[in-house]
Amino acid sequence: MTILKNQINKGIIFLIRCYQKYISPMFPPTCRYYPTCSNYAIDAIKKHGVVKGIIMGIFRILRCNPFVEGGVDVVPEKFTIFRNDDK
Repeated sequence: MTILKNQINKGIIFLIRCYQKYISPMFPPTCRYYPTCSNYAIDAIKKHGVVKGIIMGIFRILRCNPFVEGGVDVVPEKFTIFRNDDK
């Protein structure tokens, strides 16, 4: 079972890396956060698993809009869909 989870994690991360390499360069940089939303999703998947990591990545993308200030927002140790306010 662990081997299957590991392969799924690697597969999802591979898809995100393909996006970063082939699709993202076609558009100007617009992410308001550091790390970028795609890197945040990869880190979240590595730290919290594929399901929670994808959920965190989706909510991070939803937060990345012109109405927010942005800034540094690393993946928190505990699962949450809200911005990491640890300073």
